[in-house]
Amino acid sequence: QYSPDNVAGADGDVDPTEVTFPGCSCLTSSCLPHTCSCLHRGENYSNSRLRVTEEEEEYTRPVFECNAMCQCGESCQNKLVQRGLQLRLEVFKTEKKGWGLRTLESIPRGSFVCEYAGEVLGFKEARRRTQAQTPKDSNYVIVVREHLHSGGVMETFVDPTYTGNVGRFLNHSCEPNLFMVPVRVDSMVPRLALFAATDIPAGEELSYDYSGRFHNSPNSVREQRPSEEDVGLRKPCYCGARTCTSFLPWDSSLFSTP
Repeated sequence: QYSPDNVAGADGDVDPTEVTFPGCSCLTSSCLPHTCSCLHRGENYSNSRLRVTEEEEEYTRPVFECNAMCQCGESCQNKLVQRGLQLRLEVFKTEKKGWGLRTLESIPRGSFVCEYAGEVLGFKEARRRTQAQTPKDSNYVIVVREHLHSGGVMETFVDPTYTGNVGRFLNHSCEPNLFMVPVRVDSMVPRLALFAATDIPAGEELSYDYSGRFHNSPNSVREQRPSEEDVGLRKPCYCGARTCTSFLPWDSSLFSTP
């Protein structure tokens, strides 16, 4: 079932449509940093494109957009991901990777491309679904970990297997042209937004690094070396990149039993 936005998962632990953030009181057509409560971490977008992260920053910064409770207008430049898909994309059959997604128009670097939307699950349901898969099944469950100042880690589980959007057709690449950023609009449940990492010509397949390595410190990615027992569950990578690691990224957190 197609859904442009995240929906509550079967376990009902998280409702991604709930509005819990207070809105800003800006009365201008577009909010400004330092005066807007949604932008006190700095400006997110410039000319409808994501501002580039400073080189010395270890992680991709999360983004907070103005929301439904804000006083600013619909033209506010801090409302981008919530406007949804604006590009012409095409689902197509690849030679070795099953379905894929490509763009039918050129995409400038920093542009918002699409979300990875689906059911937002709790840990137990995400683990149950993952463990129920056979090696032949496609795995769409994504685990996004955000590192907090306190040292804790916030995890979000999204599964577009049964309900989702075009993001489910994006393939992995070891040298991707997209990268993922958690974007929050109405609540702490993030939208998993994909932005162009480079200028992308029309006709090119769109991809991102499933491991989260891209635009993040290597130390921040908890990709484990699989045990001998888990090796059989790993799937070959056919991205064709010069630096291809031969296998899709591996994360055993949903396979292990606490």
